[in-house]
Amino acid sequence: MLTLTGEKLYLRALEPEDLDFIYEIENDESIWEISATQTPYSRFLIKQYLENAHQDIYEAKQLRLVMVSNKKETIGLIDLFEFDPKNKRVGIGLLIAKRKHRHKGYGKEALELVCNYAFKHLNVHQLFANIASDNEASIKLFESLNFEKIGVKRDWTFVNGEFKNEILYQKFVQ
Repeated sequence: MLTLTGEKLYLRALEPEDLDFIYEIENDESIWEISATQTPYSRFLIKQYLENAHQDIYEAKQLRLVMVSNKKETIGLIDLFEFDPKNKRVGIGLLIAKRKHRHKGYGKEALELVCNYAFKHLNVHQLFANIASDNEASIKLFESLNFEKIGVKRDWTFVNGEFKNEILYQKFVQ
């Protein structure tokens, strides 16, 4: 079995055909606070991004994978970011793009696959995640996979006229 294949979905690299999917996600204002986006992205910029998505994680310091259901539906994205091979750590985040795909176990399976990949193939010692304190679904998901809350960044993001706290989670190799 491939490392990035589960029972409900598989994870794959970005492809040029993902242009419309990425364009839709990056320009959805309702999720801008997750990625700290403040302005829309053009198709041209996203096309350029996809053309450079082949870079190795050791070069780019990040890896974005597409979640695809066994029914061949594009579900969402899962990212490894701020890859630091010297200190053996990497950040992780995910997004289930449409509500109809949420609460079906896709996020949990994708997170498990990427955690295993990072520990086994990238040889990291720890993964970390930054989660808004009001994102109850993500908090529940990460805690269910033994990510430990290690701190709160108070008033960390300013969204819709108010400050929000952000929680820092870590998971160490077992």
